[in-house]
Amino acid sequence: MSTRSEVQSPVRFVQTLWATHPPLLLSAVLAAGLSAFFLAGIFLDPRYVMGAPVWLKPLKFAVSISMYNLTLLWMLGFVQGRARLVSVLAWTVLITLALELLVIATQAFRGTTSHFNVSTPLDGALWASMGVSIVGLWLAHLWTAILVLRQPFTSPVLAWSLRLGLMLTLVGMSEGALMTLPTAQQLADFQGVAGAHGVGAPDDSAGLMLVGWSTVGGDLRIGHFVGLHALQVLPLIGALLLRLPRLTDAQRLHLLWTGAGLYLGLMALVTWQALRAQPLLAPDALTFGGLSLLLITCMLRALFIVVPRLG
Repeated sequence: MSTRSEVQSPVRFVQTLWATHPPLLLSAVLAAGLSAFFLAGIFLDPRYVMGAPVWLKPLKFAVSISMYNLTLLWMLGFVQGRARLVSVLAWTVLITLALELLVIATQAFRGTTSHFNVSTPLDGALWASMGVSIVGLWLAHLWTAILVLRQPFTSPVLAWSLRLGLMLTLVGMSEGALMTLPTAQQLADFQGVAGAHGVGAPDDSAGLMLVGWSTVGGDLRIGHFVGLHALQVLPLIGALLLRLPRLTDAQRLHLLWTGAGLYLGLMALVTWQALRAQPLLAPDALTFGGLSLLLITCMLRALFIVVPRLG
């Protein structure tokens, strides 16, 4: 049964991560360091690709990879009695994400796109290698989720915050498949691009600052982004619930599941909004109504859980 302390000093936390798998920890540190390099590239390199600074995509992926590697490494540290399997999974995550970041940075250096680009044999091979790495990452993440599901914990809230975070992130990863489908326009007039994240607007259309999400059409990256960061959000919700006074573990667990339901609903809502070619910040009455219903339902559920105890 996992009895690892839920609260650790920063030094002890790093020591625990190092003991779990040093290479994966170093890869997270390296990705964080590269993000500073890519940030400098935005200011030093005047080139643009698809309407964005050429080094912006490597920067976003480096930050995301660093966060993912650290979070997954922390979760793998709870798995006991499977040291060899944990090492295999950690190495799989490290290699697949390193390959993905390498391709993205290489294409940025060449001044072209990495995703959906099959315009030349080299571009097609690089995009295909990213596809293989993503499948490998998805399988490693799935296996990690299975291990954490089977791992006993002393705290059910901590246990399910990790499990739900892993499972919702798996859904978010799967949403990425929607972007790999060629659009009707691409099929009718092939220009070396097979896939898109924009719906009802080209991928190089005007977007929000930093994230680049389309402001004139739907953008499938939003639901993908929300899903991927369930890995951090659900454990954070669990940690906050564990610090709430006057609640039983059963109530905290019910509140955690309510939060997970809200998160999954938001992921589905922004994906549905994007598929209807609707910008995130310009919801129609249908989207706003769906959001209102989701929020009211979860709020009433939370009150039903908490109020009797507080009374």
